[in-house]
Amino acid sequence: MAVIIREGNEKDFPVLLGLIKDLATFEGAPEQVKNSVGQMKRERDSFGFFLAEEDGKVLGAAVYFFAYYTWVGKSLYLDDLYVMPEHRRKKVGSMLLERVFELAKKEDCKRLRLEVLDWNEVAISFYKKHGGAISREWLNCDFDPKALKNLR
Repeated sequence: MAVIIREGNEKDFPVLLGLIKDLATFEGAPEQVKNSVGQMKRERDSFGFFLAEEDGKVLGAAVYFFAYYTWVGKSLYLDDLYVMPEHRRKKVGSMLLERVFELAKKEDCKRLRLEVLDWNEVAISFYKKHGGAISREWLNCDFDPKALKNLR
């Protein structure tokens, strides 16, 4: 049977959370996943996702949200693109990325943005192959809940 890419829904939250945890483990930070199915349900309007399936089995996911960048306007931010290790090199990641591209075009987005870890050469090569430009200039700056609470 062929791989299909479909839009995820609330019933898929448990499997999506499992993929998110798998990705965090791959990235060496499993303890940093604080999300839950309950939180995903409460924040459902803040994100969307696509699942790759074959014979009813989930192979991977792409999680996104819309953002606004003042220099370019409406954009799509690809937060996670993850394919289970045993299904890599079968074009599943490309299929998921193409579906995200389609959504960005449909929504008239001026940019598709994502982050990739500087040590993940396979992912960097994958995104470059699909036309991505990797910036080495910008650094992430995060404020966690504690910092937000203590902001003066």
